[in-house]
Amino acid sequence: MKTYLVTGGAGFIGSNYILRLLESSESMKIINLDALTYAGNLENLQSIEQDSRYQFIHGNICDGTLLENIFSQNKIDYIINFAAESHVDRSIAEPRIFLDTNVGGAFQLLNAAKQAWEEPGGKFRTGVKFLQISTDEVYGSLGETGLFTEATPLDPHSPYSAAKASADLFVKAYVDTYGFPANITRCSNNYGPWQFPEKLIPLVINNAMNGRNIPVYGDGKNVRDWLHVSDHCRAIQTVLTQAKPSEVYNIGGNNERRNIEIINLILDAVQRRGYEKSTSRLITYVTDRKGHDRRYGIDPTKIKTDLGWEPQVSFVEGIKDTVDWYLDHMDWMKKVTDGSYMTYYQQMYGNR
Repeated sequence: MKTYLVTGGAGFIGSNYILRLLESSESMKIINLDALTYAGNLENLQSIEQDSRYQFIHGNICDGTLLENIFSQNKIDYIINFAAESHVDRSIAEPRIFLDTNVGGAFQLLNAAKQAWEEPGGKFRTGVKFLQISTDEVYGSLGETGLFTEATPLDPHSPYSAAKASADLFVKAYVDTYGFPANITRCSNNYGPWQFPEKLIPLVINNAMNGRNIPVYGDGKNVRDWLHVSDHCRAIQTVLTQAKPSEVYNIGGNNERRNIEIINLILDAVQRRGYEKSTSRLITYVTDRKGHDRRYGIDPTKIKTDLGWEPQVSFVEGIKDTVDWYLDHMDWMKKVTDGSYMTYYQQMYGNR
């Protein structure tokens, strides 16, 4: 039986990953370690709270003592590190939090895993692996042509992407120095259910159904490659269980879209659900974000060739399902946007 330590498992991608993993009948144990900051929400995982294979621990990956206790009490086989501060605007306003969590937390996790897994003579226990969940933003910005490959030099432009790139380099250093069993995945923009509504797609859905202005940075022509979160979760599990340690894999959907195109697609989809205020009149152009990368594009050839993974959810299908999911979960959206779920967590766990 494998034991998974999933950090940041109450967040968007982490919770989708846990839910997908538990859909199998496989014998396993999943430990979800999450600090429950504003973007972490246990309601995402309410359906599996009573599953005997699942355990939640409230805590921070920066807490070395807590990590030591977790490893001493459990024989951890896999670590999937989703835990991170991830919003670029917040990183511009408060960069220190991103340094502490994304770099310091990753280091603490690496160190705890090394101590637990290393055997006499410097070898590591067979069958263990650390998977660092990174982002295509560590590569910087592209021009009108070209794609990011695993050989593209790191060139981060925001405090968020700089912190993620730094964490990646710590993982690489542990691999190169100690022979530590790890992989790094770098994915394009994700969309799907349970995403905190500060991100583009749920933000636009929420504002469109409520007839609120939709802020658009610059001219709205920044390009991103979009991948449904379920496809990302499949890729993560594929790399975790099939990839050779030390390899880096880019994960993308070959689905580049301008931000303004995404916004108009969502406005149309929300309007078709009966929300008459959902029109292009809500679009409000605002001053561009500092250091805003113009275009990201992922080349996923390596993961397709080496491991046989490729996306299954078409964007047309995926964006329709995503809009429908948020409109069908308005109670969840309201709790998230008004912060009422955070009050509940503070009462249950205290301010940490």
